[in-house]
Amino acid sequence: MIAIDKTLNSDDLANVCFVCDLQRCKGACCVEGDAGAPLEEPEIAELEDNIDYIRPFMRPEGIEIVEELGVFDYDAHGHYVTPLIHGAECAFVVFSDDGIAACAIEKAWEAGKSSFRKPVSCHLYPVRISKYNDFDAVNYHQWHVCQPALELGKRLNVPVYKFLRDSLIRKYGEQWYASLCETIEKQNSKK
Repeated sequence: MIAIDKTLNSDDLANVCFVCDLQRCKGACCVEGDAGAPLEEPEIAELEDNIDYIRPFMRPEGIEIVEELGVFDYDAHGHYVTPLIHGAECAFVVFSDDGIAACAIEKAWEAGKSSFRKPVSCHLYPVRISKYNDFDAVNYHQWHVCQPALELGKRLNVPVYKFLRDSLIRKYGEQWYASLCETIEKQNSKK
C-alpha cells in the first residue's frame, strides 16, 4: 500500500498496466454490471443543474428513465448511482455508429454546453474508491471486460496511475498526484 495524505493506494496502481482499448471492449464498463456508475452527493446537484444541456445528447430511453427516476438511483447498498435502462446500461450511455459506448454527460461537456464533465467514478475507472471515516482506499478494480485494456497497457507499458493522471488529479489534486508519482518512483528504484 502507498499512503498519501488521507488515502491508502493499492500497489496495483503502479504494478498493473492499463490503457482503455475501446475498439475492442466497446465501452463495456458503461453497459455491463449490476448498478449504475457511483455518484458523489455533490455530483447529483451538478447533474440536476446541467440535465437540460445533457438531455439533447441522450438516447430517448435514457431520457425516459431520467424523467421517471431523476438523475440518480440507489444501488443494493443504498449508495448513489446513475440510473439504468432496463437494469442494464447507464441511462447516460450513447453509442457511436460502430457500437462503442460513450457518455452523453461528457459529450455535452465536450461541446461546451455543460459545466459537468462526468462522474468522477467514471473518469477514474478502473480505479474504485472506498470511503472510510479517516481515509479513502484507492484500489484497482479488476473486471473481465477490461482484458483488452490490460493487454494494450502491457504492450505500451503504461501503469494505471499514469493512464489515470488527469482523473486522479481531478479527484485529489496536483500535489497529491506528484507525491504518488514520487513514492512510486522511489519504490521502483529500490527494486
